Amino acid sequence: MKLTKGLVLGSAAMFLATGAQAADLPVKAKAIEYVKICSLYGAGFYYIPGTDTCIKLGGYLRVMGSLRSNSYAYPADSGLAGAQNRLSNYYTAFSREALNIDTRTATEYGVVRTYFQGVFSWYSGGYAGAGTGLTGGATAYNGAPAGTNGSGSVAGGKLGVYDAFIQFAGFTIGKAQSQFNAPWSEYPGNWYELVGSGGWERVNQLTYTADFGQGITAAFSAQDQVANYTTNIWNVSAATPAGLAAGVYGANDIGGSRAPDLVAMVRVDQAWGLFQASVAAHDNHAGYYGASEVTGYPSDKWGWASQLSLSIKNIPTGPGDTINMAAVYTKGASRYSFNSYIASSFAMYGGTNLAGGYQSLGFGGVSDSVFVAGAGQELTTTYGFNGAFIHNWDPHWATSIYGGIGAVRYNDTAKGYICGAVVPGLALSSGLAGCNPDFNYASVGSYTSWTPVKGLTFLAELNYTMLDQKYAGGSTVTLPLQAGIAKPGATYELKDQNSLTLLFTAQRNW
Repeated sequence: MKLTKGLVLGSAAMFLATGAQAADLPVKAKAIEYVKICSLYGAGFYYIPGTDTCIKLGGYLRVMGSLRSNSYAYPADSGLAGAQNRLSNYYTAFSREALNIDTRTATEYGVVRTYFQGVFSWYSGGYAGAGTGLTGGATAYNGAPAGTNGSGSVAGGKLGVYDAFIQFAGFTIGKAQSQFNAPWSEYPGNWYELVGSGGWERVNQLTYTADFGQGITAAFSAQDQVANYTTNIWNVSAATPAGLAAGVYGANDIGGSRAPDLVAMVRVDQAWGLFQASVAAHDNHAGYYGASEVTGYPSDKWGWASQLSLSIKNIPTGPGDTINMAAVYTKGASRYSFNSYIASSFAMYGGTNLAGGYQSLGFGGVSDSVFVAGAGQELTTTYGFNGAFIHNWDPHWATSIYGGIGAVRYNDTAKGYICGAVVPGLALSSGLAGCNPDFNYASVGSYTSWTPVKGLTFLAELNYTMLDQKYAGGSTVTLPLQAGIAKPGATYELKDQNSLTLLFTAQRNW
């Protein structure tokens, strides 16, 4: 019995000892799945571990400074910048970091792609308010610089989403560049906002693109018109003297969205360059004539826009040199000519030699349509052209020369509505005979960039902007006090105006 008990206890001890030794042995580690290069879609793509999806990360860091402007890369043509007084900024600074995420997956239906570009931006902003000391009250910091491209920013910065779309089986769904626009980046060879549809315009859309081969494509798109592609639908019956003085010809009486903009595009993109023809249809849907729905409303009116774009590459002046140009015509769809980075009302002040005049003023406004209570919408016509020549001196230095002009034209009925408000509201000295709200807006300039190493660029750009107003020469208006820009109630000469601004940029792409 003792022998049996000893054998059992001995066997148990041996088993425990063996188990302890086995537990002490190193366990074979799971193989590490290193990130693999994905060569299917070009340089910079990697497989997401454990998937068949390829991803590419990229972005840039940009720092800008504008002289004689209240907004980066924007001329002094409205608001505090256009006032050109002690409330105007001599400089405005701006910093931005962008993040791009591009994913692609090969499927039996073709490549599924998603693309995102988000930006974190800081604007130095400016000060808004009367700025008149004892009589005007406090002056407050405003983090939203003049110009629509700075709207909504706050002290501490701003988050923006430029692109967020899915591409699958020929469809593009989400926020992407409008199919109406030419594909080149910037405005055709500049940083300053310029008349004409811009390469930066992003909009929510549902698009189908057909590829016919040899660089020939066509696209059909339904895109959001809020707020990139609507300027103003002015109810002139609600115009005020203060608004008229700023180029605002009434209450902006835009109703709720009813229909997206419809866009069609045909493009030929080959080694010699690019040609594109675009058209768009735009529904103008107004609110009510008065304060409530019982006052009635004007019927909807569809407007339209068309554009021809041309890019010529490999020209004899040097490797990589390019000429880009575009011409646009709109009726009731003015944002396709005056893009959303440009203001829709202008008021620029300058000096005067007119006896009894306090200063000179040029003002004007862009609209899709205008109406008065009890009447229908009158569609506004715009047309314009922009172009640029980009020359590469060598792999490190490049220079561009660019220019553009946009024209705003109101029909006789619309002029009657507007002048019926301007003449009595601002005491226009030349009366109805000298009243003409048409105007031209033009911009010319040049930049030179230096890229000392790949991905790092320094740039300086000089821009000259002109407002050519069409009110009768020598006319005067009597403006009310405009506390926001510290302009007194006085007599002002109506006169063409201009703005000269300088932009410095440093950018690191990665």
